[in-house]
Amino acid sequence: MQLSRRALSCLPFMAGIIGMPARAAMHDSGEPDARGYAKGPFGLIHYRDTGKGVPLVLLHQSPMSSQQFETVYPLFAAKGIRAIGIDMPGFGLSDPTDFTPTAKDWAKIVPAVLDHLGIEKAHIGGHHTGGAVAIAAASLFPERTSSLIIHAALLVTEEERAKRLERVTTGERGFVYKEDGSHLTDTYRGRYKLYGEGADPKLITRYVIERFLGTGESWYGHHVAYEYNSTEGLKNMKARTLVLGNSGDMVIEITRRIKTLRPDVAYVELEGGGVDIVDQQPQVWVDAIHRFINA
Repeated sequence: MQLSRRALSCLPFMAGIIGMPARAAMHDSGEPDARGYAKGPFGLIHYRDTGKGVPLVLLHQSPMSSQQFETVYPLFAAKGIRAIGIDMPGFGLSDPTDFTPTAKDWAKIVPAVLDHLGIEKAHIGGHHTGGAVAIAAASLFPERTSSLIIHAALLVTEEERAKRLERVTTGERGFVYKEDGSHLTDTYRGRYKLYGEGADPKLITRYVIERFLGTGESWYGHHVAYEYNSTEGLKNMKARTLVLGNSGDMVIEITRRIKTLRPDVAYVELEGGGVDIVDQQPQVWVDAIHRFINA
């Protein structure tokens, strides 16, 4: 497999930053590596793969990467679930789109990675922005979807959606990289506060690195999250579905709307936590998903 010049040049450096080995997608034996690249519709797609078990695709929130699930990869593996984290285009080590993407565009990376790994169907999961993309993927590719699992359903009204997209335009699109580097410390302070009680400076530093690691426009993430109509997507969803929420999440109120929109859909609400629930309650999070997959 041939890597792009950009991917080849950044691999050794980025590998040192985020603690990953710079290696290709496949071993000489043909067995899938723990990390690798698949050819996608917009360039190379970086993924992480635990290698064995029932396949579960994991799509991250913005502005992060597949490293968001670093804590839970081994927990899923211990339960016989093959967790496959994918970097969204322009985030982590995946190539960016050369246009402003939609959730339906990003959804196309899911079958590309599954094809690369020789997987016919998988459970498709996503968190926040990843949840919107997971809904789009399950809607567009039902034949590749075993079930849908999303944490934090962005079930906004059209008026709410317009306001949130406007905030993306005014609050994120004009992000300024400052000469004195204070944009890094400002981002750190905001991210530390967002995590809430018990924030670990080392973990928050990793979050900040993820924020600036990708080569795409960072604001694309939340644009994708809210340009997509998740309400309609879940309303018409045919796949067996689990919606997760947690009481400390900033979008918990709109997530709870699933109980009215689709009372037939499984809903599990965890206590406490915030947008970083995967790191705050990893075992509880994995257990809830494992129970659903094996129900």
